[in-house]
Amino acid sequence: MHPTRTSVRLMPVAVAVALAAGLVTVTAPAAHAAAGADLPFTSVEAESATTTGTAIGPDFAQGTLASEASGRRAVRLGAGQRVEFTVPRAANAVNLAYSVPDGQSGTLDVYVNGQKLAKTLPVTSKYSYVDTGWITGSKTHHFYDNARLLLGRDVRACDKVAFQATGVQVTVDVADFEQVAGAAGQPAGSVSVVSKGADPTGQGDSTQAFRDAVAAARGGVVWIPPGEYRLTSSLSGVQNVTLQGAGHWHSIVRSSRFIDQTGSSGNVHIKDFAVIGEVTERVDSNPDNFVNGSLGPDSSVSGMWLQHLKVGLWLTGTNDNLVVENNRFLDMTADGLNLNGNARGVKVRHNFLRNQGDDALAMWSLNAPDVGSSFENNTITQPNLANGIAIYGGTDITVRGNLISDTNALGSGIAISNQKFLDPFHPLSGTITVDGNTLVRTGAMNPNWNHPMGALRVDSYDSAIEAQVRITNTTVTDSPYSAFEFVSGGGRGFAAKNITVDGATVRNTGTVVVQAETPGAATLRNVTATGVGAAGVYNCPYPAGSGTFALTDGGGNSGWNSTWSDCSTWPQPGQGNPDPDPGESGNLAKGRPATATGSQDVYTPGKAVDGDAATYWESANHAFPQALTVDLGSSRTVRRLVLKLPPSAAWGARTQTVTVLGSTDGSTYSTVVGATGHRFDPATGNTVTIPLPAGTSLRHLRLSVSANTGWPAAQFSEVEAYSTS
Repeated sequence: MHPTRTSVRLMPVAVAVALAAGLVTVTAPAAHAAAGADLPFTSVEAESATTTGTAIGPDFAQGTLASEASGRRAVRLGAGQRVEFTVPRAANAVNLAYSVPDGQSGTLDVYVNGQKLAKTLPVTSKYSYVDTGWITGSKTHHFYDNARLLLGRDVRACDKVAFQATGVQVTVDVADFEQVAGAAGQPAGSVSVVSKGADPTGQGDSTQAFRDAVAAARGGVVWIPPGEYRLTSSLSGVQNVTLQGAGHWHSIVRSSRFIDQTGSSGNVHIKDFAVIGEVTERVDSNPDNFVNGSLGPDSSVSGMWLQHLKVGLWLTGTNDNLVVENNRFLDMTADGLNLNGNARGVKVRHNFLRNQGDDALAMWSLNAPDVGSSFENNTITQPNLANGIAIYGGTDITVRGNLISDTNALGSGIAISNQKFLDPFHPLSGTITVDGNTLVRTGAMNPNWNHPMGALRVDSYDSAIEAQVRITNTTVTDSPYSAFEFVSGGGRGFAAKNITVDGATVRNTGTVVVQAETPGAATLRNVTATGVGAAGVYNCPYPAGSGTFALTDGGGNSGWNSTWSDCSTWPQPGQGNPDPDPGESGNLAKGRPATATGSQDVYTPGKAVDGDAATYWESANHAFPQALTVDLGSSRTVRRLVLKLPPSAAWGARTQTVTVLGSTDGSTYSTVVGATGHRFDPATGNTVTIPLPAGTSLRHLRLSVSANTGWPAAQFSEVEAYSTS
């Protein structure tokens, strides 16, 4: 689901850059076990491997390869270039997350300890580059895909596995190394689909054989032996039966619609095989799902590998006490799993979800409330168009012990919301428990709102929050914007109230700890913060005059006692950002923290580094000299500056006298280029280029302006710094 809001309030915030190198290891507070699923594989980031390719990122800008990558970084390989991973554990299989340019396909050569394997790893853009023009604020997204390979040999910890590009450019994100067990044997008394005519080579259509096996095994087990099976239409009437494979690396079903049924008497158990579809676009009217509808009460789904579908499980009707556990959801064009109303006592736990095209896990209380259901100990990474976990209404819901990272556009790590989308909708009620979750690099710029969404969002979108929302023992790390957001996303100012945040560790937020944008109330206690980017609290309810948001200090809070004082501007991402890595040709200043000796009205320093030439910084008037300073994050070689004013002809030509200074420590500055008059002329794009001397290295770039023939102030719409001349 996607929050949209037509009430646009303030100016855009510059895109932040957050820490994302190597393997991210974060844990919940000491009183709780580590968040996330128990996984049978270990992931290694490509940017932490050895490579002859080019590192990209970090980047949080919607619509870029780096922004959708794990850790917001990846490695680009041209033909003949490679990335070599040090294997972290004994393994005989690998899954690789990658991207290739739109419309292209190819292979990667695979090497183990320098020896080229006969096998290659196919790569394709077939399942990537999804467009959803009907979703306001979306852009082309879903750039990555996953491909897996049995190596045909065992490798040990510290061995080397390399991937080398051949004829197509490949961007490598992350590799998952796993020791895959041998194929399981057939259970006694089970009915094999092969005995009913299924073709394990994948050439023939096995649909009817699966249907016949399900009918014959009622009350027992349908056995799916090792092999690959092609189904051309969905199964229905599935009840009181177990469908079991030999393991999801061994038993593979090729189907984009596996089960589609509105009801079932239940007791359905699906386990230990893969269902891999052929869904290349998102068509919401099509049931292109692993399960569409109902499995019935007391059912389970476990040990499955689900990939290239629209949705893993879109559950309606009766699914009481369903358990969904120990599954992998990869490369869906929409949700991983959605409890679409009437889910009672459902437990979704210990699943791994990567690269979902909408909410990774969602409960949506449409038609009837979801009641007493839970999302617990799941690992979610890279939902590229919505939230990691979203709770849209429902009664007595629990979200506990999840590890969520790298949300992209239109999404928070966790959203607790009364956004209804359709009627009849059942708002949040009872107690909503959000406990022991860890959020890493979550929260994103919402292009519809024109301002950011926090890592954890409580949203009174279509009605006031009447439930008791209890948020406890939360870890928020490297959020590009805020940690906790309280908002009425529909722009109507419904109250977000009855909220308690108790026990939170917040590290390196880009802007603020608390982002309050609607009337309401919350009590926060034992919330400690370090590396806060701009201020502790942004408290500016919208619409103006709609009321106040009451923040109660429950005690034990530290590190975030300041308040953003100007509700006419958004706080800019600050010290929560790590060093940039834009590459040799990138703009080193874009999105970096900027300060100034003074600003006029809303024309704040961040406007000069936000990547938008139509917005601008203007200094205090009639007070020359005035200076703008940009922190590049670390000492960088800088050979060229590009200074801009808005390109509109309404900006008449003018000359500004600029001195360029640099510093490595932010205290002592030296002159790089002395005071020089530079003419900005709309006839030539209102752009000025300033070459810098060879060998110029600086972290803090300062532009001191002593005169402006067009206005009594210093003015820049963009300050760009490049390492190439």
